[in-house]
Amino acid sequence: MNQNEPVIRFCEVKKQYGTFPALKSVSLDIFRGELFGFLGPNGAGKTTLIRILTGIIQPSAGQIFIGPHDLFAQPDKAKAMIGYVPDRPYLYEKLTPLEYFDFMGGLYNVAQDRIISKGEEMLRMFDLWERRNELIESYSHGMKQKVAMSAAILHDPEIFVVDEPTVGLDPKSVKLAKNFFKRLISEGKTVFLTTHTLTVAQDLCNRIAIIRQGDIVALGNMAELQRRASLPGNNLEEVFLKITEEELAHQPEIL
Repeated sequence: MNQNEPVIRFCEVKKQYGTFPALKSVSLDIFRGELFGFLGPNGAGKTTLIRILTGIIQPSAGQIFIGPHDLFAQPDKAKAMIGYVPDRPYLYEKLTPLEYFDFMGGLYNVAQDRIISKGEEMLRMFDLWERRNELIESYSHGMKQKVAMSAAILHDPEIFVVDEPTVGLDPKSVKLAKNFFKRLISEGKTVFLTTHTLTVAQDLCNRIAIIRQGDIVALGNMAELQRRASLPGNNLEEVFLKITEEELAHQPEIL
């Protein structure tokens, strides 16, 4: 795939729940090799867009392309390009992490030698190797998050979608996760990340989109977002609050 071609393309994506527009008309291109941050207040539409992107729910209108594949016309080919880690990973907790990797790898027809080698590499990287024979149910939330991230990379996806990756992680593990994302980018992968930890987004992301009440209200790199908020030199937290509060103030009053 050409570096200048989007690896994820949202085309006028809408989602309606009854009379409530969760997504109004989202159009967005994300490119190969980007670490892309998707931010917004609670209830802004982040989770809805991620659920659509990962094929969990259908949009009310619009299209999504994953590489050359239409997500809903060619779901198997599109989903094979994605590794997904939700904010609350659902794992088979009566398995050890190595058994879980074997199960997940089988779903994607991953060769056994890759499952074994990649599984060991990831567990060692995340400091879980010494506990590899323990059941996942005995792990903390942060440890389960590491197992979920490790499993999501087994089939060598082009795109890594991760929702709140640092929740429950200690500072050392946060640093390990950041280095992991940077390594994926260095390999030409794409990371689509949502987080409420704005320092993580500021440290990692090439570009950031901010969604508010179902609309993309800002998009760009850090310098562009600072200009958009008229806050040159300020950190992402201040920029984010200024942009989202401005948009809220511009909403028409409902009588």
